[in-house]
Amino acid sequence: MNQTPESPQPLQRWLVLGALALFMAMLLLSTPREPAAPEAEIAYTRFKSLVVNEQVQAVDLRGPVVRGRLRNPIMDERSGRPAEAFRTRVPDLGDPELMPLLEEHGVDVRALPPETGEGGWGPALVSTLPWLLLIGFYIWFLRRTYRNLAGGLGGRGDLKQFLEPETLKPQTSKITFEDVAGQENAKREVSELVDYLRHPEQFRQVGAEVPRGVLLMGPPGTGKTLMAKALAGEAGVPFYTISASEFIEVFVGVGAARVRRLFEAAKKSAPSIIFIDELDSIGRTRGTGLGGGHDEREQTLNQILAELDGFTGREAVIVVAATNRPDVLDPALLRPGRFDRHVTLDLPDRRDRLAILEVHTRKVPLAAGVALDTVAAGTPGFSGADLKNLVNEAAILAARQQRREVTAQDFDEARDRLLMGAVRTLVIQPEERHRLAVHEAGHTLAAHFLPHADPLYKVTIIPRGQALGGTQQLPEQERHTLPEEYLHDRLAVILAGRTAEQVLLGSVSSGADDDIRQATNLARAMVARWGMSESVGPVDLRDSESHPFLGREIAQPRHFSEHSAQAVDEAVHDLLQQAEARARKLIEQRREALERLIGELEEHETLERAAIDACLGPAVIPEHPTGPVHRLHGEG
Repeated sequence: MNQTPESPQPLQRWLVLGALALFMAMLLLSTPREPAAPEAEIAYTRFKSLVVNEQVQAVDLRGPVVRGRLRNPIMDERSGRPAEAFRTRVPDLGDPELMPLLEEHGVDVRALPPETGEGGWGPALVSTLPWLLLIGFYIWFLRRTYRNLAGGLGGRGDLKQFLEPETLKPQTSKITFEDVAGQENAKREVSELVDYLRHPEQFRQVGAEVPRGVLLMGPPGTGKTLMAKALAGEAGVPFYTISASEFIEVFVGVGAARVRRLFEAAKKSAPSIIFIDELDSIGRTRGTGLGGGHDEREQTLNQILAELDGFTGREAVIVVAATNRPDVLDPALLRPGRFDRHVTLDLPDRRDRLAILEVHTRKVPLAAGVALDTVAAGTPGFSGADLKNLVNEAAILAARQQRREVTAQDFDEARDRLLMGAVRTLVIQPEERHRLAVHEAGHTLAAHFLPHADPLYKVTIIPRGQALGGTQQLPEQERHTLPEEYLHDRLAVILAGRTAEQVLLGSVSSGADDDIRQATNLARAMVARWGMSESVGPVDLRDSESHPFLGREIAQPRHFSEHSAQAVDEAVHDLLQQAEARARKLIEQRREALERLIGELEEHETLERAAIDACLGPAVIPEHPTGPVHRLHGEG
């Protein structure tokens, strides 16, 4: 319903008019009135001299001001005109001889009250008027703010206008499970909810209750929001969606009121689905700071808990929430009766990546040489959002070159752009370029000949993003566990670039900074987490993980001694030394092949897998399939 703007209230108009009238009156009172006859401003000593010479006829005493009439006109020094009246001031200390002097010379004396313009209340009011206006404006602003807050807390103001147009308006989703490629396990988990929403009587007859809440967990970009929309589309029920951050306001109580209104609207249109995105922004563990925990966020969380499992029933209202940080959620949210079912959405494997690419390339014209299965095999670790971005970047590259179809080269370039960044134009000196080729060739040689390393994809010395070069390895099959043999070869491949510089050039450079960091983290995980050190054994000695809450991180104790920490450091050092020794031995044995690869790399800058095999000769066939993670070595 359209509402006409309210007219100004009569009381406010009268207050404004009254303030203006008071201001004008004070100005009039504070303005000194000019006398009817012209008067001369004379000094006090001259005034006494005129009294002594019998020139003063009468005087009026108004405090320190003395006005009088003369028997004969005198010349006014300021105006240059004759004046019969005069004006002067008595000194601040007073003159006790003035009255006897006036009486002695027969001057008619009148004592009058002081003028309002001379020390009266008019100037005081004028000086305080700006402060009065400022205080009045501050009071008006506070009253207006309080009125808006009252409306936000359930009155006629902001809250209702905020919720009704968007959040409280039920939506309909046209997305179904067919639009969600991959994630077959997650779809099976939520398909039972579709059956309940369609046929609730079938479940009630046997005493079954639908889960009150479903928590979708997974890395960013795995399709949590898409899965919730597909659930609503399959069930054909009203769909209410809101981000958890929208509950929070600066005013206390607004978030809880929004939660109540959202659930009230969902109950009226039951069966329905409420989807809360980014639940961790409102559902974080309570009481995790160094101070108190009574704030607006926790009040809003308490209201959500009450709505999920309170005294009031929720007939056929299912709450679906999504988060990529389930570790920070309050335990009260995760217990049965609130979010009963936890659905994990993992990164897609090769088969799921192929299905996702087929969905996102429906409207993209592909060239004859494009094999989506090959693209899926070359994108391990990509999420659904990453694959969608990959297809879009490839289409953009084809459009820039004014082609009507997207080729396999476009997908390769788009993948390189997403993994390493855009190509940079840098002026690299010949010596530095040769060192860069030696470094990347060392990675490539180790990855080519070590039996358990991931297969090579390409090596380049073209600067991209923050890296000056890179060696890419792609697994041929998915791997869900990492064997010890694979990890040892992985360490040798990472350190082979630095070792090649040391063997061929006699020195190392800062280009191995990222390699050393990766190798150290991997070796520490092997020792402290996975028990792959004989000297340390199968003991969990990992460092206390950085907690998102400062209070808990400070209070979290350390569960091992300094001696154990030293043993971990020594074991990590030994692993890195062994990996470097393996890389050095391999480089010294294959030095001719390495130098040949360096020459080819300096000439062509980028070598694909076929060119690498032709340069280095036959590789050692891996005994086991390789891992699922895309490997990238970069110097820079």
